[in-house]
This record gives sequence, C-alpha cells and structure tokens, in this order.
Amino acid sequence: MRAVVVRRAGGYDRLRVEERPDPAPGPGELRVRVRAIGVNYADCVTRMGLYASAREYVGWPITPGFEVSGEVDAGDDAPAGPVCAVTRFGGYATHVVVPRHQVFPVPRGWDPLQAAGFPTVYLTAWYALRRLAQARPGERLLVHSAAGGVGGALLQIARALGCEAVGVVGGAHKIEAARRQGAVEVVQKGEWRAKGPFDVVLDANGYATLRDSYAALAPCGRLVVYGFHSMLPRAGGRPSFARLAWGWLRTPRFDPLDMTTSNRSVHAFNLSFLFHRADVLREALAELLGWAERGLLAPPPTRTFPLDAVAEAHRALESGATVGKLVLLP
Repeated sequence: MRAVVVRRAGGYDRLRVEERPDPAPGPGELRVRVRAIGVNYADCVTRMGLYASAREYVGWPITPGFEVSGEVDAGDDAPAGPVCAVTRFGGYATHVVVPRHQVFPVPRGWDPLQAAGFPTVYLTAWYALRRLAQARPGERLLVHSAAGGVGGALLQIARALGCEAVGVVGGAHKIEAARRQGAVEVVQKGEWRAKGPFDVVLDANGYATLRDSYAALAPCGRLVVYGFHSMLPRAGGRPSFARLAWGWLRTPRFDPLDMTTSNRSVHAFNLSFLFHRADVLREALAELLGWAERGLLAPPPTRTFPLDAVAEAHRALESGATVGKLVLLP
C-alpha cells in the first residue's frame, strides 16, 4: 500500500508518501480499501508534533488521518457496499485496518468524496452538542469557524435539534456557505460579541476568543471547547514556540466560583481520546445516519487533492481561507 509517513515533527516537507506492506485485519477488525480521505486541522497539528493523543497512542513515525471512505476488502462481518470509517491516525493511506464498530455505511445519496468528510467532523459536532452542551430546541447557539468542516456540521445538527445558530466566519466569501449549512445569521470576526447572550458557544479558536465566548453566555449557558487554533501558525507550517507560550499564558483559567454563581459552565473534549467508547460511537452514528437519511444533514462542499499533493492540502487548510472539506484521493 501507499501511505503518508511523517518521521519527524515539522513543516510540509515532513509529509512523505511511502510504500508499506498491506495491513492485515485481526479479530474484530476490518480492512478498508480507501477511495477518499478527509483532511482535518488535527492532521496538521499531528504533523507539527503537537497532538497529545499522537504522542500517547502512536509516536514516530506516524501516518496522520482520522476519516476515510471506501470498501471493505478483508475481515469478517463486513458491511456490503461503500463505507466510511473513523480511525485514530493512519487514514492517509490506500488501506486502513480499524475495529468493526468504527466502520459504517455511507449516508444515502453521499458520494465517496463527501462521505470521506463525514465521520470525524460529524462525530465531533454530535458529541459537542448532544453529550456535552445537551442543546435543546429553541436555544440560541454561537458557532465559531462556521464555514469549516466541524463548524458546518455543528450548524446542521443545531438546525436538526431545533436550535437557532449564529455563525462566525473569517471573511465575506464564507458567509453564504455558513448560511447554507443552517446559520440563522452569519457575522464576521469582531462582530459576534454584540450578538449575545447565547445558551451555547462552540469554540475551537483558543485564547483569541475563549474569554469573550464565556462572557457571551446567558445564565445556564455552556461553553464547549474543542481546539486551540489561534495558537498555531497560519503560514509556513511550523509552530512558533514563542507563540505557543504566549497563547498558553493568554488562555483563560475559568474560576469555579464564578461559574457557580453565574450558572455558566465550560466543557472540553478531544475526539481522539474517545475511541474506546464503542457505545458512544454507535449511539452517535445511529442518530447521525438517521438524520442523513431524512435529509437533515447535507454533504459539505469538497475540494480534492491527490495523495502526492498532501503538503498542498495542509498548506491550504492552515491558510484559513478554505470552505467546507478538503479531501485526499489515493
């Protein structure tokens, strides 16, 4: 098989396509022949050597990648037809082996490119809204980075749950994309602070917005944190440790006394630490696939890159200018 291998942390030049032996599935596992690969910002963070779960579960060398689409070509109890799979690293390859519970049918009407961007972003959005925020019909939400993969999934799930979501985007060219995903209102950076209060704020920016996101909560409001993008580079592909330190110092430390007296709370998670919870994945996928079958979830716009151009895909994603999902074609 062919796989992208990162042997040492660093910039785009660390992404190398190599020939490796085809993996063989063990008991309870399936092998997927990959047709398309979803690209996520977490893959860039992995390449930079800053992703905690990569250090804990894999180490170096590492193949990034959390989501793929394709067909099962080895293993027992395999579903027929096109499938999606969510994997804790290893997705940037022509073949992946994953536990059976991490493989599921492609949503009806979605093509392989769209399906490759389904598992990670929708599972992330589902866990944020259903398990942590427990969003209820009629509640008012704020979604940062609303034109991206997770942002668009959050908007669609919010709409499915009967919530009203305000989307925040980084440029005028992203406004229409966020509206199509379900935002009742779309604002650009710097404009959202006057739009509160909100019952739920969903924030992957980090120190740049966290303090104000918390301040924008209504009584009983919930802030859900799932990333720290403002601490990472937007050009060059290499982290600045001075910037990381400065971002860490500026990251707010929320006061439990204030949270208690103001009836506001902060939740945080990382999907890559939840793979042991097969029950959570099954519950999430059952509901997500049901919504997709009913037309409540729509495929995001996609932009494709050949596997050999993986560095270009990372560069594009880190620029902050993309809309929807980037997909690698092996």
